Amino acid sequence: MSEVKVLATTAMKTSFDELAAQFERGSGHRLDLTLGPSLQLEKRLGEDEAADVAIVSGAGIEDLLARGKLVSASVAAIAASALGVAVPRGAREPDISSAATFTQALLAAKSIAVSKPVGGGQSGVHMAKVFARLGIADQMAAKAKYGTGGVAGLVGLIVERGEAEIGVQQIAELLAVPGVHYVGPLPEELQSVTPFVAAVPVNAQNADAGRRLIAFLTSPEAKRVIKAKGLEPA
Repeated sequence: MSEVKVLATTAMKTSFDELAAQFERGSGHRLDLTLGPSLQLEKRLGEDEAADVAIVSGAGIEDLLARGKLVSASVAAIAASALGVAVPRGAREPDISSAATFTQALLAAKSIAVSKPVGGGQSGVHMAKVFARLGIADQMAAKAKYGTGGVAGLVGLIVERGEAEIGVQQIAELLAVPGVHYVGPLPEELQSVTPFVAAVPVNAQNADAGRRLIAFLTSPEAKRVIKAKGLEPA
Protein backbone atom coordinates (compact mmCIF):
# COMPACT_ATOMS: atom_id res chain seq x y z
CA MET A 1 0.00 0.00 0.00
CA SER A 2 1.62 3.23 -1.14
CA GLU A 3 1.59 6.30 1.08
CA VAL A 4 0.02 9.68 0.34
CA LYS A 5 1.55 12.49 2.36
CA VAL A 6 -1.00 15.20 3.16
CA LEU A 7 -0.46 18.59 4.79
CA ALA A 8 -3.90 19.91 5.74
CA THR A 9 -5.43 22.70 7.76
CA THR A 10 -6.60 21.66 11.23
CA ALA A 11 -10.15 22.58 10.20
CA MET A 12 -10.20 19.37 8.14
CA LYS A 13 -9.44 17.13 11.14
CA THR A 14 -12.93 15.86 11.87
CA SER A 15 -13.63 15.38 8.16
CA PHE A 16 -10.51 13.25 7.78
CA ASP A 17 -11.40 11.33 10.95
CA GLU A 18 -14.27 9.87 8.93
CA LEU A 19 -13.06 10.14 5.35
CA ALA A 20 -9.50 8.81 5.68
CA ALA A 21 -10.56 5.21 6.18
CA GLN A 22 -13.03 5.41 3.29
CA PHE A 23 -10.34 6.72 0.95
CA GLU A 24 -7.83 4.11 2.07
CA ARG A 25 -10.28 1.25 1.56
CA GLY A 26 -11.34 2.46 -1.86
CA SER A 27 -7.94 3.48 -3.21
CA GLY A 28 -5.45 1.10 -1.66
CA HIS A 29 -3.34 4.06 -0.54
CA ARG A 30 -2.51 4.94 3.07
CA LEU A 31 -2.74 8.54 4.23
CA ASP A 32 0.15 10.11 6.11
CA LEU A 33 -1.75 13.11 7.45
CA THR A 34 -0.20 16.15 9.09
CA LEU A 35 -2.62 18.77 10.43
CA GLY A 36 -1.73 22.31 11.40
CA PRO A 37 -2.59 25.99 11.01
CA SER A 38 -2.72 27.00 7.36
CA LEU A 39 -0.16 29.76 7.77
CA GLN A 40 2.37 27.34 9.25
CA LEU A 41 1.76 24.74 6.55
CA GLU A 42 2.02 27.36 3.81
CA LYS A 43 5.42 28.37 5.16
CA ARG A 44 6.59 24.75 5.19
CA LEU A 45 5.36 24.18 1.64
CA GLY A 46 7.05 27.38 0.55
CA GLU A 47 10.29 25.99 1.95
CA ASP A 48 9.84 22.89 -0.24
CA GLU A 49 8.70 20.39 2.36
CA ALA A 50 7.63 17.33 0.36
CA ALA A 51 3.94 16.44 0.20
CA ASP A 52 1.53 14.80 -2.21
CA VAL A 53 -1.45 16.99 -1.31
CA ALA A 54 -1.68 20.38 0.35
CA ILE A 55 -4.96 21.72 1.76
CA VAL A 56 -4.54 25.29 2.97
CA SER A 57 -6.21 28.67 2.65
CA GLY A 58 -7.15 30.01 -0.76
CA ALA A 59 -4.75 32.93 -0.30
CA GLY A 60 -1.97 30.51 0.58
CA ILE A 61 -2.64 28.43 -2.52
CA GLU A 62 -2.48 31.55 -4.71
CA ASP A 63 0.84 32.56 -3.17
CA LEU A 64 2.33 29.08 -3.56
CA LEU A 65 1.13 28.89 -7.16
CA ALA A 66 2.76 32.23 -7.92
CA ARG A 67 6.01 30.89 -6.47
CA GLY A 68 5.86 27.74 -8.61
CA LYS A 69 5.38 25.37 -5.66
CA LEU A 70 2.12 23.74 -6.85
CA VAL A 71 0.78 22.04 -9.98
CA SER A 72 -1.76 24.55 -11.27
CA ALA A 73 -3.92 21.94 -13.01
CA SER A 74 -4.43 20.09 -9.70
CA VAL A 75 -6.02 22.97 -7.78
CA ALA A 76 -9.52 22.31 -6.42
CA ALA A 77 -11.68 24.14 -3.88
CA ILE A 78 -12.60 21.86 -0.97
CA ALA A 79 -14.58 23.83 1.60
CA ALA A 80 -15.23 27.18 3.24
CA SER A 81 -14.92 27.68 6.98
CA ALA A 82 -16.69 30.29 9.10
CA LEU A 83 -15.88 31.33 12.66
CA GLY A 84 -18.00 30.42 15.66
CA VAL A 85 -18.32 30.72 19.42
CA ALA A 86 -18.22 28.00 22.09
CA VAL A 87 -18.58 27.87 25.87
CA PRO A 88 -18.01 25.10 28.42
CA ARG A 89 -20.74 22.46 28.53
CA GLY A 90 -23.46 23.50 30.94
CA ALA A 91 -22.52 27.17 30.84
CA ARG A 92 -25.03 29.86 29.98
CA GLU A 93 -25.04 30.80 26.31
CA PRO A 94 -23.87 34.36 25.62
CA ASP A 95 -25.94 36.54 23.30
CA ILE A 96 -24.01 36.65 20.03
CA SER A 97 -26.88 37.83 17.84
CA SER A 98 -25.20 41.13 16.97
CA ALA A 99 -21.83 42.83 17.13
CA ALA A 100 -23.03 44.88 20.09
CA THR A 101 -24.23 41.92 22.17
CA PHE A 102 -21.16 39.87 21.26
CA THR A 103 -18.95 42.74 22.43
CA GLN A 104 -20.87 42.89 25.70
CA ALA A 105 -20.39 39.14 26.18
CA LEU A 106 -16.66 39.42 25.59
CA LEU A 107 -16.31 42.29 28.02
CA ALA A 108 -18.34 40.45 30.65
CA ALA A 109 -16.29 37.27 30.37
CA LYS A 110 -13.39 36.83 32.78
CA SER A 111 -11.38 34.99 30.14
CA ILE A 112 -11.58 34.23 26.43
CA ALA A 113 -9.76 31.79 24.18
CA VAL A 114 -8.65 32.56 20.64
CA SER A 115 -5.91 31.42 18.30
CA LYS A 116 -2.60 33.23 18.50
CA PRO A 117 -2.70 36.23 16.15
CA VAL A 118 0.77 35.33 14.87
CA GLY A 119 1.38 31.72 13.86
CA GLY A 120 -1.78 30.30 15.42
CA GLY A 121 -4.13 30.24 12.48
CA GLN A 122 -6.46 32.30 10.31
CA SER A 123 -8.99 32.91 13.08
CA GLY A 124 -6.41 34.49 15.37
CA VAL A 125 -5.39 36.99 12.71
CA HIS A 126 -9.01 37.91 12.08
CA MET A 127 -10.05 38.19 15.72
CA ALA A 128 -7.15 40.55 16.48
CA LYS A 129 -8.56 42.84 13.79
CA VAL A 130 -12.10 42.43 15.17
CA PHE A 131 -11.02 43.38 18.70
CA ALA A 132 -9.26 46.47 17.35
CA ARG A 133 -12.29 47.42 15.26
CA LEU A 134 -14.57 47.06 18.30
CA GLY A 135 -12.21 49.16 20.40
CA ILE A 136 -11.60 46.40 22.95
CA ALA A 137 -8.15 45.19 21.97
CA ASP A 138 -6.52 46.12 25.28
CA GLN A 139 -9.26 44.49 27.37
CA MET A 140 -9.10 41.29 25.31
CA ALA A 141 -5.30 41.11 25.49
CA ALA A 142 -5.55 41.19 29.27
CA LYS A 143 -7.93 38.23 29.47
CA ALA A 144 -6.97 36.17 26.40
CA LYS A 145 -5.81 32.57 26.51
CA TYR A 146 -4.15 31.66 23.23
CA GLY A 147 -4.43 28.39 21.34
CA THR A 148 -1.19 27.62 19.57
CA GLY A 149 -2.85 26.00 16.57
CA GLY A 150 -2.88 22.43 15.39
CA VAL A 151 -4.73 19.54 16.98
CA ALA A 152 -3.10 19.98 20.39
CA GLY A 153 -3.64 23.73 20.40
CA LEU A 154 -7.35 23.93 19.67
CA VAL A 155 -9.23 26.78 21.34
CA GLY A 156 -11.93 24.30 22.35
CA LEU A 157 -9.46 22.43 24.54
CA ILE A 158 -8.82 25.61 26.54
CA VAL A 159 -12.57 26.08 26.99
CA GLU A 160 -13.06 22.41 27.85
CA ARG A 161 -10.45 22.66 30.63
CA GLY A 162 -12.35 25.58 32.13
CA GLU A 163 -9.55 28.03 31.43
CA ALA A 164 -11.75 30.32 29.32
CA GLU A 165 -15.43 31.24 29.47
CA ILE A 166 -15.75 31.93 25.73
CA GLY A 167 -13.83 30.51 22.79
CA VAL A 168 -13.73 31.76 19.22
CA GLN A 169 -12.30 29.71 16.37
CA GLN A 170 -13.31 28.09 13.12
CA ILE A 171 -16.55 26.20 13.61
CA ALA A 172 -15.12 22.87 12.45
CA GLU A 173 -12.31 23.18 14.99
CA LEU A 174 -14.72 23.98 17.83
CA LEU A 175 -16.82 20.95 16.89
CA ALA A 176 -13.69 18.80 17.10
CA VAL A 177 -13.78 19.15 20.91
CA PRO A 178 -16.75 17.23 22.38
CA GLY A 179 -16.39 18.82 25.80
CA VAL A 180 -17.58 22.26 24.69
CA HIS A 181 -20.98 23.64 23.74
CA TYR A 182 -21.10 25.27 20.31
CA VAL A 183 -23.21 28.44 20.55
CA GLY A 184 -23.29 29.56 16.92
CA PRO A 185 -21.47 31.54 14.24
CA LEU A 186 -20.06 35.00 14.78
CA PRO A 187 -22.42 37.86 13.94
CA GLU A 188 -22.44 38.45 10.21
CA GLU A 189 -20.84 41.88 10.45
CA LEU A 190 -17.84 40.35 12.27
CA GLN A 191 -17.66 37.09 10.36
CA SER A 192 -14.77 35.83 8.27
CA VAL A 193 -15.08 32.88 5.90
CA THR A 194 -11.86 31.17 4.84
CA PRO A 195 -11.81 29.07 1.66
CA PHE A 196 -9.70 25.95 1.86
CA VAL A 197 -8.20 24.70 -1.37
CA ALA A 198 -6.26 21.57 -2.30
CA ALA A 199 -3.40 21.13 -4.74
CA VAL A 200 -0.56 18.75 -5.58
CA PRO A 201 2.91 20.21 -4.86
CA VAL A 202 5.43 20.07 -7.67
CA ASN A 203 7.72 17.94 -5.49
CA ALA A 204 5.06 15.28 -4.85
CA GLN A 205 6.40 11.71 -4.78
CA ASN A 206 2.96 10.21 -5.37
CA ALA A 207 1.22 12.81 -7.48
CA ASP A 208 -1.30 10.44 -9.08
CA ALA A 209 -2.54 9.29 -5.68
CA GLY A 210 -2.64 12.91 -4.57
CA ARG A 211 -4.93 13.79 -7.46
CA ARG A 212 -7.09 10.81 -6.59
CA LEU A 213 -7.45 12.05 -3.02
CA ILE A 214 -8.45 15.51 -4.20
CA ALA A 215 -11.06 13.99 -6.51
CA PHE A 216 -12.40 11.96 -3.58
CA LEU A 217 -12.65 15.04 -1.36
CA THR A 218 -14.77 16.79 -4.00
CA SER A 219 -17.13 13.84 -4.45
CA PRO A 220 -20.77 14.05 -3.28
CA GLU A 221 -20.12 11.47 -0.54
CA ALA A 222 -17.18 13.42 0.88
CA LYS A 223 -19.08 16.70 0.65
CA ARG A 224 -21.83 15.29 2.86
CA VAL A 225 -19.29 14.44 5.54
CA ILE A 226 -17.49 17.77 5.23
CA LYS A 227 -20.77 19.65 5.71
CA ALA A 228 -21.69 17.55 8.75
CA LYS A 229 -18.35 18.48 10.33
CA GLY A 230 -19.05 22.22 10.27
CA LEU A 231 -17.59 23.23 6.92
CA GLU A 232 -19.38 24.38 3.78
CA PRO A 233 -18.34 22.13 0.88
CA ALA A 234 -17.15 23.89 -2.26
